[in-house]
Amino acid sequence: MSEIKSEKVRPKPHTVNSDSAKEIERAEKQFDAFSEQVTSLTLDRMNEAPKEELEPQTKIAQKDIDNVPKIYLKPSKSVASREKFNERFRSAYEFDKEYVNFIAENNEVKGETMEFWTKPYAGMPAEFWQVPVNKPVWAPRYVAEQIKRKSYHRLQMSESGPQVGGDFGNKIAYHGQMVVQRTVQRLDAIPVSNRKSIFMGASGF
Repeated sequence: MSEIKSEKVRPKPHTVNSDSAKEIERAEKQFDAFSEQVTSLTLDRMNEAPKEELEPQTKIAQKDIDNVPKIYLKPSKSVASREKFNERFRSAYEFDKEYVNFIAENNEVKGETMEFWTKPYAGMPAEFWQVPVNKPVWAPRYVAEQIKRKSYHRLQMSESGPQVGGDFGNKIAYHGQMVVQRTVQRLDAIPVSNRKSIFMGASGF
């Protein structure tokens, strides 16, 4: 009689890995949906967000403006361009290079001088500017407009943000829809005179 050897069959292990894998997969899908919502926020929708109201840092009475020393800024560094200037943009360039009077305000680090490069048109040299804040200065319009564009958007969930729960505290769920809460002006260029605008010439028309 042949001997039958019996082996102890090991039970199939019940791994937590399968449950964890499902949780990870669910979290990845939720994260993908979250990322898709952020991506779907177009620039137009972002620009519709209300701008955060900020109290002006610099207050100069209109009657005192004419007595303020005129500070004309020039770039501290300039790097020539090998590109050829496109003459189709000549009139726009002539308009943008006009000097305008404005006050720069740093809303992130109050009192800190602004430092940045400009190159509004191909064929123009790259210029490095150091713009003092909280005092009237004169600089080309493209400098003031570049400062004016320095803003960012704060986002929030319309209902509630990510929630963590579950038996192991590792279940993540996103609820609601991502919306733009408000637009924050990081740097600002404020026209000195009510009669002149950084979108107008230095002559006021």
